[in-house]
Amino acid sequence: MRKLLFLNNFLLAAGLALLVLPRAQAQQLQWQFDVPFVPTPYVVIEEMLRLAKVTPQDFVMDLGSGDGRVLITAAKKFGARGLGVDLDGDLVAESVDAAAAAGVAERAKFLQQDLFKTDISPATVITMYLLPGVMMRLRPALLNLKPGTRLVSHDFRLEDWIPDATTQIRKNAFLWIVPAKIAGKWDMKFSLPGADQSATAHSITLELRQKFQEVDGFARFDGRHAQVWESRLSGDQLSFIIVDDRDRDSEASLYFEGRVSGDVIEGRFRRGTGITQTVHGWRAVRAVP
Repeated sequence: MRKLLFLNNFLLAAGLALLVLPRAQAQQLQWQFDVPFVPTPYVVIEEMLRLAKVTPQDFVMDLGSGDGRVLITAAKKFGARGLGVDLDGDLVAESVDAAAAAGVAERAKFLQQDLFKTDISPATVITMYLLPGVMMRLRPALLNLKPGTRLVSHDFRLEDWIPDATTQIRKNAFLWIVPAKIAGKWDMKFSLPGADQSATAHSITLELRQKFQEVDGFARFDGRHAQVWESRLSGDQLSFIIVDDRDRDSEASLYFEGRVSGDVIEGRFRRGTGITQTVHGWRAVRAVP
């Protein structure tokens, strides 16, 4: 009992001492990093990199790289190149030594650096094991990355941005593919064979709504209202269906697929199905507001 009373008195005294310390000294006693270092199990790392479909052509950036194990695995087992950043200089030094020991020092580089002050635009894949608040601070920068950039996180999500894929191998791993910005109106042009099989030019005004990779909308096909069906957006790849109902006796679905590049979408579409389908080109330009 006397030992217990002594311990309680000691803890109380320590707490009071912290309260009366100068503010600067008290802050030094707090955890100095936004994200504490908790190593990700190697089996989870491999699942994260598999989920992101990492290849030797990828440049992987690990934000909050800790002891470097994620990036070293990406280099050693997937052939990728990359950069890890962390505020802890001791962990960065450990990562550099570990990369050299693994024989991947030329492909796996590490810097002691604030991830919020790091240029992440070169990345084709970003890996993260960050607390939710840190991830939400980072989310605007992630959404501004090149469409198609893959983001993979251990355990924590980006709130209402629904993952494109999820796995649960020991721990949760979440994948997002940065979507192109396609909300708004688009003016489309394409040609279709008419009743006499001669090519006839057509126009569609396409209006799309977007929440991350979720897309819906409607169209005006030759002046008539048309529903946009089965819209999909993955990175810069867009697909959707519009029904060609100019002739009710021979109406058919138009299956559009295209690549978004800034203010232009270009691709091909199929009219109909089976042996009767035809393939055509199409192009859309973002309408001036």
